[in-house]
This record gives sequence, C-alpha cells and structure tokens, in this order.
Amino acid sequence: MFEFNQTNPAIREHSAWKGHGKFAYDLVQFVNPKKIVELGTHYGFSFFCFCQSVKNNRISSECFAIDTWQGDLHSGLYNDEVYNTVSEVIQKYYQKEAKMLRSSFDTAIENFKDESIDILHIDGFHTYEAVSHDYTTWLPKLAKEGIVLIHDTEVRIQDFGVYKFWEEIKQQHPSFEFTHSHGLGVLFPKGCSEKFKSVFSDVNNLQLHYSKE
Repeated sequence: MFEFNQTNPAIREHSAWKGHGKFAYDLVQFVNPKKIVELGTHYGFSFFCFCQSVKNNRISSECFAIDTWQGDLHSGLYNDEVYNTVSEVIQKYYQKEAKMLRSSFDTAIENFKDESIDILHIDGFHTYEAVSHDYTTWLPKLAKEGIVLIHDTEVRIQDFGVYKFWEEIKQQHPSFEFTHSHGLGVLFPKGCSEKFKSVFSDVNNLQLHYSKE
C-alpha cells in the first residue's frame, strides 16, 4: 500500500507513528480533505501515509510538511540527512501531493488562511507548553468540522506533557483516541460532520480494528 516502504523500510521501522498508518490512510480517504498540514515530520512516516492516500484515491488535496529538520531535545538533534531523506521520497513518489516547508511552526503559519486546513497533525516538541501553544496558534487555521490529530498522548516520561494537554482538551470537544503506538488523539474542535456521528457510535470497534496494525 505504501510506496515509500519499498525503497526505505527504515522510515517505518524507526517511527513511533507506525501503528497509525492504516488509520491515517483511511481517514484521508474518508474525509476527502482539501488541505492537510503536519507540524513536525522528522523522517516522514505519518506524512507519507497522508500523501499515499491522496495519491491512490486521486483526492485533490495539498499536503504540507512543516519542520525545521534540525531536531529538538526529545527527538535529538540531527543533520541534513533527515531532511534529504524526506525530500528524496517526495521527489520519487509524491511530487504532486507533497510540499515541504522548512520553517518553525510560528513562521509557517503566515502561509495559511483562516479556516483552510481540514486535517491538522500536531507532532512537534512534546512539552505541555509546546503542544498547547501549537494547538492554540493553529486553531484559527482549522476549517469548520476540521480534524486535529495529536500524537504521543500516552507518553509519560521526562517532560513529555502531551498527555496532560490531551486530558484537558478532549473534555471540551468531540474526540476519540488510540492508546497504541504512543497514543493518537483525534479531536473535532469545530464540530464534526454528519458522517462522523456513526463513527462515534462504534468507537470501540474502530479502536480495536486499528490497534491490530
């Protein structure tokens, strides 16, 4: 299903996101988004899953990967090898679908209009303060009935604070979550579409289905 696995299986093997690939693919197919934005891409596993679904399902969507590709205190600092790896995969498989913005999140936000993003994936620096800031600053850019994905909601080590933020924010809006593969929160802060209401009625089976990846 995922073309990038053919030439660089290490992208999947080293990803903390690898248990959510099928969900990401199916989500894009289900939502049919016009714009997907990822904050924090690293080697690109999650981003390529989005792009693959856009490509295979012939969805008219723009996919943006935003990262400095310099690393941080959680992922470690790294050289241009990571950026070059992502760029090479995009050139080979996803030229039409993918755009890379090598920038801080706060700088990149100027490139997006309010209410223009249908799927926003937040996976940057993982302190409580950082994820709260990313969510708050980017929320105006989220479309009505847009979806926010928040990774690492189950990580409780060092100064990781995503789980604290998730516990707070999920009480305020429609949401569900996956606890496997470091945890992934799925949030609808501006309401959810009619077709998602049937999803909420069967969340337990949904969680079970995708936890088997």
